[in-house]
Amino acid sequence: MLPFKRKSTPVLGIDISATAIKLLELGGGPGKYRVESYSVEPLPANSVVDKNISDEQAVGEAIGRAVKKSGTKLKDAAVAVAGSAVITKIITMPSNLSDSDMETQINLEADQYIPFPLEEVNIDFEILGPSEKTDDQVDVLLAASRSENIDVRVAALEIGGLRARIVDVEAFALENAIGLMSHNLGAGEGSTIAIADVGSAITTYSVLEDFKIIYSREQNFGGAQLTEEIQRRYGLSYEEAGLAKKQGGLPENYDPEVLEPFKQSMAQQISRAQQFFFSSSQIASVDHLILAGGCSSIPGIAEVVESAVGVPTTVANPFENMSISSRVPKQALHNDSPALMVACGLSLRSFD
Repeated sequence: MLPFKRKSTPVLGIDISATAIKLLELGGGPGKYRVESYSVEPLPANSVVDKNISDEQAVGEAIGRAVKKSGTKLKDAAVAVAGSAVITKIITMPSNLSDSDMETQINLEADQYIPFPLEEVNIDFEILGPSEKTDDQVDVLLAASRSENIDVRVAALEIGGLRARIVDVEAFALENAIGLMSHNLGAGEGSTIAIADVGSAITTYSVLEDFKIIYSREQNFGGAQLTEEIQRRYGLSYEEAGLAKKQGGLPENYDPEVLEPFKQSMAQQISRAQQFFFSSSQIASVDHLILAGGCSSIPGIAEVVESAVGVPTTVANPFENMSISSRVPKQALHNDSPALMVACGLSLRSFD
């Protein structure tokens, strides 16, 4: 059984999103991280659907192209499964158990917490610390995912010439990357940070307290809507529209008639997600909003969103305080940085 975590192995962060493979390699160490290599490789349409890999051969071949493009020499990788594919639960266990005894005990008791046959799931755990309830117990985070979710990612990595060393959870990788950015945000203990990750089809709005995700909700909105509007308005194929969106060269009316309305829609979606969070929570305000995902690279988007939500808003850049290898194209990395949060969180596992 492949565990979710292995310690102290330099790994590539490989984020498999709906539209692209995002690869990142970090070197150095805490406080002096360095971006050694990175690449973004588009995926064939429908090879990943609803965060599930539907064509592992196509995904594996794209991983292989991403590895080649990046120039990395690493062969070990960390990959993530979507939070919706993972069951997490905090349980208490006796504090005097060794790791191996705790593993045995958890495997014996796991069927109480997991609604699937145990032979169909992979389980891992992490000791969080002493339990508040009693002195002789510890809180343990239990994570379980159906084996098929993990096996298909392992297989895709192998097709791409890589070994799966770590299978993480996207939300935990995101927490790692936000923790890295906390100093730049001026966020300390007790801060409430929201992150709106606007992907191609899904926007995920999450809230963190003390850098741990306490709330997450998905809604159907993303950059594909902008691509489709460009396609419709200018008579392009979907692929041509996607390229024009990134590279420019569209008619003069593009900004006022297509891009600005999309920016307003994005701000409204995030504002709506924030209101939904407030209405379902005891928390009445957030200290900071981070924009992540490819749409966050749109010029001026942070100002538009900040105006709509009334919260200081920053576009994600986990590499702000890192040095960058001479072989990494700095401007391209800067443009892609909001979309590399999960890949960054995964590559940080090299330093566990």
